[in-house]
Amino acid sequence: MKARALRQGDVIGIVAPASPPRSAERVERSVRYFEQLGYRVEVGKHVGGGVAAHHADYLTASDKDRAADLHAMFRAKRVKAIFYHRGGYGSIRLLDSIDYDLVRRNPKIIVGYSDATALLAALHKKAGLASCFFGPMPGVDLWDEIDPFTEENFWRAMTSAEPLGELPMTEGEGNALNKVKTIAEGRMIGGNLTVFCSLMGTPYQPSFRNAIPFFEEIDEKPRRVDAHFAQLRLGGLWQQSKAVLLGQFTNCDTDPDAPTRTLDEIFADYFGKLKVPVVSGLPFGHEARKWTLPLGAKLRVAQVRGRSVVSVLESGLW
Repeated sequence: MKARALRQGDVIGIVAPASPPRSAERVERSVRYFEQLGYRVEVGKHVGGGVAAHHADYLTASDKDRAADLHAMFRAKRVKAIFYHRGGYGSIRLLDSIDYDLVRRNPKIIVGYSDATALLAALHKKAGLASCFFGPMPGVDLWDEIDPFTEENFWRAMTSAEPLGELPMTEGEGNALNKVKTIAEGRMIGGNLTVFCSLMGTPYQPSFRNAIPFFEEIDEKPRRVDAHFAQLRLGGLWQQSKAVLLGQFTNCDTDPDAPTRTLDEIFADYFGKLKVPVVSGLPFGHEARKWTLPLGAKLRVAQVRGRSVVSVLESGLW
């Protein structure tokens, strides 16, 4: 189920299915950003009421109200794309209350990252939605001092029905963690490492068959990253993967409370001997510079003249 690519004049819906906006200013300025580009914007009914300055909870609103905002956006024919305002926590609480038949009848673009991992995975698996994108969010990335790389990649993904092809990288990005020279193709699953692992053993866990998992993380101690990788190994993900992509692991390389291994040591332990291509240091995650990635799309991972090449072979839009 694919959504149509965005066109100027389309309506963009902004929702907060997880934590509340950090300020009303971020909501207002992100809305203004889209309007200046020629789009119209509708903000979910419960987004404004959950502004962090006036809200002690880590959830924007009740589960019922957050799900209602999502359903209203999918139901509204005028709305062509739905953007997470920010992540935080709470998306997983909604998965068993989403009307997946409604989503199937009204396929739309939906974009977010971090905590949005849970909802994107569920919409892809349960509704067959191919227009789920792991990408920048208005209240984090698209309201002030927008990174030009992020902005360019975002709008290219939102407005074209063509496959994204080779994803851009600069020197220092895309480091091969093993010596496998195989050209790998598979379907992209993943997102935030912690949130993805919380889906394990649930009906919303993505299929591991012919997968190319991609993972990012923020503010986790190395031993927690280690534990999540071990869980995925025990669950069979690495054995079924065609390749592995590792993005930005922000503030994850130290542990002030205990002796620690480095992330590089943990990566080498899990992936150094894996017999499929493994690429680290890729631009996705919680840094300002990031790709926009279509979840479930077919990818190709290869080594070309000593550098890693990641290409998106399918579009999530029509």
